Amino acid sequence: MKPNASISTVGKAGGVKWKALSASEKAPYVAKADKRKAEYEKTMAAYNKKQASGADDGDDDSDKSKSEVNNEEEDSDDDGDGVEDDEAGREEIWVGTNGNTPVRRKMMTKLGNQKKKLNSAPIQELKEFEGTHDLMASSWDESHEIGSQSDDSFQFERLHLEPIYDAFICPLSKQIMRDPVSIENGQTFEREAIEKWFNECKENNRKLVCPLTLKELKTTDMNPSIALRNTIEEWNARNEIVQLDMARKSLNIGCPEIDILRALRFVQYICQKSVSNKHIIRNNELIPMIVDMLKSSSRRVRCRTLETLRVVVEDDDDNKEIMAEGDNVRTIVKFLSHEQSKEREEAVSLLYELSKLESLCEKIGSVNGAILILVGMTSSKSENLLTVEKADKTLENLEKNENNVRQMAASGRLQPLLTLILEGSPEVKLSMASYLGELALSNDVKVFVAQTVGSSLINLMKSGNVQSREAALKALNQVSSCDSSAKILVDEGILSPLVKDLLAGSNPLPMRLKEISATILANIVSSDCDFDSIPVGPNHQTLVSEDIIHKLLYLISNTGPPIECKLVQVLVGLTSSPVTLISVVSAIKSSGAINSLVQFIEAPQQDLRLASIKLLQNLSPNMGQELASSLRGTAGQLDGLIKVIAENIVSTEEQAVAVGLLADLPERDMGLTRQMLDEGAFEMVISRIRMIRQGEPRRSRFVTPYLEGLVRVLTRITFVLQNEPKAVSLCRDHDLAGLFTELLANGLDNVQMVSASALENLSLESKNLTKLPEIPPQSFCGSIFPCFSKQPVMTGLCRVHRGACSRRDTFCLLEGPALRRLVGLLDHTNAMVVEASLAALSTLLEDGVNIEEGVAVLIEVEGVKPILDVLLEKRTENLGRRAVWVVERLLRTEDIAYEVSGDPNVSTALVDAFQHGDYHTRQTAERALKHVDKIPNFSGIFPNV
Repeated sequence: MKPNASISTVGKAGGVKWKALSASEKAPYVAKADKRKAEYEKTMAAYNKKQASGADDGDDDSDKSKSEVNNEEEDSDDDGDGVEDDEAGREEIWVGTNGNTPVRRKMMTKLGNQKKKLNSAPIQELKEFEGTHDLMASSWDESHEIGSQSDDSFQFERLHLEPIYDAFICPLSKQIMRDPVSIENGQTFEREAIEKWFNECKENNRKLVCPLTLKELKTTDMNPSIALRNTIEEWNARNEIVQLDMARKSLNIGCPEIDILRALRFVQYICQKSVSNKHIIRNNELIPMIVDMLKSSSRRVRCRTLETLRVVVEDDDDNKEIMAEGDNVRTIVKFLSHEQSKEREEAVSLLYELSKLESLCEKIGSVNGAILILVGMTSSKSENLLTVEKADKTLENLEKNENNVRQMAASGRLQPLLTLILEGSPEVKLSMASYLGELALSNDVKVFVAQTVGSSLINLMKSGNVQSREAALKALNQVSSCDSSAKILVDEGILSPLVKDLLAGSNPLPMRLKEISATILANIVSSDCDFDSIPVGPNHQTLVSEDIIHKLLYLISNTGPPIECKLVQVLVGLTSSPVTLISVVSAIKSSGAINSLVQFIEAPQQDLRLASIKLLQNLSPNMGQELASSLRGTAGQLDGLIKVIAENIVSTEEQAVAVGLLADLPERDMGLTRQMLDEGAFEMVISRIRMIRQGEPRRSRFVTPYLEGLVRVLTRITFVLQNEPKAVSLCRDHDLAGLFTELLANGLDNVQMVSASALENLSLESKNLTKLPEIPPQSFCGSIFPCFSKQPVMTGLCRVHRGACSRRDTFCLLEGPALRRLVGLLDHTNAMVVEASLAALSTLLEDGVNIEEGVAVLIEVEGVKPILDVLLEKRTENLGRRAVWVVERLLRTEDIAYEVSGDPNVSTALVDAFQHGDYHTRQTAERALKHVDKIPNFSGIFPNV
């Protein structure tokens, strides 16, 4: 061969010669290579130990050169979260720079010597050079791989089977060429580099010259050097085989961290260099070895491993299949919840690549918690945007599997499931609707679902397929349990088909589905919709039409408890609105169903019992007398109602509703009150009130309505005092006047108002219960000669009632703190409390008592001014009438009249009542104005007037 043969020719010939050598001929070179490899490993072990101990100086020349490389690299490798902050200094064997470092100068000198040797040697000597495996084994070559690709922070230093020939290196880029081209004068460059040179010459208006010879060129034409390119590619392939073998040996948990990191980076490099190289990784069974690196205790190794796996499986389905074998996917998912953000980011990116393969979507979704974590990451504000985006895209890929869609829905990502309900096949729609009915949804989500698929679910409900109807009904049952979503369903037209299926229909539903339909209807009627104007049947029938209500009542009487309960709840919803209440009351009266409804008070099912009591309470304002008559019957429903009220120690909703029903019944119904007396209901009520006053063992949210109902029920007994001696005895025995006085300080408006009303009733009875003193008869002489008689002196008598009074026996308000508490309530913000308190105080000024003393008592408790203030405020019409009456009584006292006459505000208020009040109020105001001389009093001139 000629000494000046081209490098490509020599390289090819050398490669062929080496391959032709027998094993025995290669043995000396292999032995020499193994020897140098051992020396290299020993040297590297010492070096790594020195690096770990923090030593910065040494006498070894190789260490010095490595340190120099490290110094130039320490700022170039930044892999986020500090993963590779110090790797540039620890990967100096594979990592270098493009600068003219001592290592590079040493490499270039070495290449020059090799070239001289190669050009002067005969072909038979190539075996000594080409086969010199010692270059591979003696070191992971310190020379810079000039032609390698970088990722902004590093370039590989690679172990070479063969040396780097000068002909491979571009004079401009100083890198091994990938696309060598020849220019006009025969010089060879990397295409990209020479194109850049030509462009710079043109842009800077320089002469077009060769960058090596600086001689002017006539043209920019370039000819590809195909032979050289092929030679370089073969050279790279041979070298990469060796590098891959070394990387394989380094992928072991027991290897030094730096070796593992270099090996992983090399795997990334060859996969990114060519997609076809990925099958080499697969065929060499490197993927399981890489996965094993996830078990490393080094965070840097774990991050690099996740990154490498992503590169390996990218756009390669076979590698993805191998990657997903065993528990590998589960291992990756664990990194999603790792505290280090870098590991989470890499894990999400890897899962995203795996999820692109549809066959793996089910496996990813089957890992417990995988989808839940991904959904959480998409809504996290602490993750970076790239991670959130990758998590979202991963979930989009996982949507290809129906089980994954169900998991997403359960985790709060409902849109994929709703999309399948809208666009899926009939079977898929059925499946997704069924699952939607099993989910627990928040109110906001229910509204979103109703807006998105409400119409589709209603159409599914109207289908002839029983399974489809069942799935749709269950989903609608879930969605309709929120007022806002129920209104949306009403707008979508759910009422007509729902009522049709429930009441009759050509294709009747099974009873289990009728129960669901009744539940949906109960949910819907609890919303604020105009049900008296929405047609649900022929002839413009509405939900509150008499015929529809009659059919509902018929169903209630002829079905089982579950449906009965839901249908009663429908009536509860319809009677909760004043608009529809009258229509329902009319239908119930015309059907005579009140007795049937009352019977449910004794139903063993608590939910049915509660619903029926709620319905009866809603009906009581318009059917109070009918209800009272039904409860007084011999069926024992009143006793059942009382048992419900007394059942538990802790207040429940059922107890609160039951006592509210009893309190709403006509308070002056003597028959009902007597029956309650006979059954000991009032004693139970008193006991419960005192227990709550002392502090219930466990407070509940129903204790307030329960207490209010109890006090209202107890007040019933104060309306029958005149005609029922048992009632008077019970009030005395339990000191009800004292109990109601205590309740004035309760703080609940309704309790204070009802207690004040009860005290009014008790105080009105005081004048009838007061024991007037017995005056002893005069002696015979005293009767003939009065001057000789002596009037007895009576002590301990009530100033107002003129007899022996007490709070317990005659219910007199003068004893105890009742009067001051009533006066204090005159300043209450609730006008009804003020009116009740003023009414109770006015009993001291009624006919039949000593009004002057009553006024004096009010003066003593500082009640006059608050009463006048009530008159001036004119808060309600009823309160105004009551205030005018009380003020007129006060003005009968001259001192008060004189003082008030100077207050123009009081006079103005009385004049206003005189002009605008009803007949009785005008008369009372006229008398009051006469007391303050605002109207002439003609009674002295015309006594008969």
